[in-house]
Formats: sequence, structure tokens, C-alpha cells
Amino acid sequence: MTHRPVPSDTPMTGDATTTGDATSRRTVLRGAATAGMGALAAWADTGGARAAAASQRRIGAARIVTRHAGAYEVLALLDAHGTFPGKRRDWFPDASDADWARAERLDPAAFGPDDTWELDFRCYAVRRPGGRVTLVDTGIGPAGSPASAWAPVPGHLPAVLRHAGIDRHDVDTIVLTHLHEDHYGWTVDTAGTPLFPDARHVVQRAEITALTADDSARAYVVEPLRRAGLLRVIDGRTAVRGGPGGSSLTAVPTPGHTAGHQSVLVDGGRERIMITGDVLVHAVQLAAPSVAYRLESDQATARRTRLNLLADARDHGHLLATAHLNHAFVRP
Repeated sequence: MTHRPVPSDTPMTGDATTTGDATSRRTVLRGAATAGMGALAAWADTGGARAAAASQRRIGAARIVTRHAGAYEVLALLDAHGTFPGKRRDWFPDASDADWARAERLDPAAFGPDDTWELDFRCYAVRRPGGRVTLVDTGIGPAGSPASAWAPVPGHLPAVLRHAGIDRHDVDTIVLTHLHEDHYGWTVDTAGTPLFPDARHVVQRAEITALTADDSARAYVVEPLRRAGLLRVIDGRTAVRGGPGGSSLTAVPTPGHTAGHQSVLVDGGRERIMITGDVLVHAVQLAAPSVAYRLESDQATARRTRLNLLADARDHGHLLATAHLNHAFVRP
């Protein structure tokens, strides 16, 4: 894993970080990661090497966390852990000191040295009776994947799946919450061959429609899945899988982070788990849901979505399953 602390003067223009354009997003992240390389030696001298070693141990010790919702087994799968490019306050400029203090109590592991943001890159497997599996997202992928410019590739997902007793042919459905490169990395290999050949891959039509011509998601994952006949495009709230006793997996539109972002409700009857994707990416958005993230494509919509999702989770007792907080499962 590579840690890349970034000086606070890393350029982040408003146009590049608030429009949500995929090219601008990649440019900002790549630029922030590159800007931090000169500081790496100094950071290592002040404890960075120890932190990196601890993070690697953490991946081995806590790579799978399991909860149940009725007949469903929900496994949080840690693909990677790393330091996000740049300073955390640059990505959430509206957060107050009180917001940050509450967030640190909720997720202390997110607070790295020198205002850095430590985060998990997590996928989920939902195992049904009989052993068939739905994956939610596929992580950062191998070296050479589109996330390689800024994320700690290679991810660990193939090994973590083996450790969980999941063969790739057990996976019959993959729900991609959205088409950012840290969420689809293990969908195909770098030659474009689907890694889960028996799985239909579920994406919202609005997500694909919003892709620009040069978005890496189009060439890297959408077109290979189309060619293989494995892409299932849906519109709106859609039942993905049914289960015993009226249990179900449902794709729920949660737009704002991207135009076609979706979450997955695992409804086991009395127990329900909402796999949130990037509706909230840092504990500061759990502490203060109105706080925007600079790389949300539509911050106003993302704010409404987050407030509604959290209110609904509180009203119905949903457990939240998060992609990037350092706790896989949290209560709203």
C-alpha cells in the first residue's frame, strides 16, 4: 500500500471538484496523488512506515466482517486500505471544527497524520441459502486498473473471496453502485475479460447515460460487459433477487454522488441492511449529513439523498454497510 500525504496547497479548482465530470475527477485525484510524492520520505521519517505496516496487518486481521439479515449472510470484504490524496478538509470544506470532532469520535481511524484521510475500500457479498452470491461493487482492482493513478492497487478482493469460501462461479449477480474506478476495478481484468462470467452486472441506466465519451468506465467495464452479454441495465428501484419468506435484495436509486448512483437494500424480514455505496464517504457526513464532498457530481441532490437515506434507516432500523468508513457496519 502506498501512502501519499499531499501538501495543503495542492491545487483544487472549484470547476474541477464540484462539477463531478469524470475527467476532472480523475485529473484532480491524479494531481493530488502526484503532488504528495515529494513529501513521502519526510512522512515516513515521522511514523509513516509504521502506519503502512499497521495498515497491512489490519487488512489481514479484519478483511471480512459478517452480519446477518434473515436468511442472508452479508460479508464486508476489505479490498484495500489507504490514504486518500490531499487533505481531508479540502474535500469537505463546509465541515466545522465541531463536525470534525464528532466525526473523529465516530471513526477515529479515518484521521491520519497531517490532516490526511485514512479510508477503507470495501465491497460486499450477500450469500443466500444454497451458497449463491450477489456482490455489491468490486473494488479498486489490479495494478493497471483505472484506479491505479491514485488508489492503493492491487486490491485484495480475489484472495478475500477465497478466504470467505466464495468461488467466482458462485457469484450470479453484481450490483455496481456507480461507475467510479474504485468501485468496479475487479469486474474485468486489464484485458477486458469479465472475472465473474456467470454474473449479470446491474447498473442504473442514468449512470451509463451520464458517462462522457472519454470516461474510463465506458471502455474498461461497460463495453466489455456488453460484449459478453453480462450487462443488465435497470431504471429506478428494482428487485435484484428474491429469497425465502418474502426476503429480497433491491437496488434503490440514491443519486447525487453520481447521476445514477444506487444502494442495495438487503431485506431479511425483521433485519434489514442498507449497503450505501458512496452516499456517505467519510464519518463527517454521518456526523453532519449536510456536509458536501467536493467530488459529488450534484451536491444538492447528494445532500437530499443522504438526509433521506439516514432518516429512513433510523425510522426502519436499517443497519448501514459502508464502502469507505473504517467501520463496515454502522447505526445511523
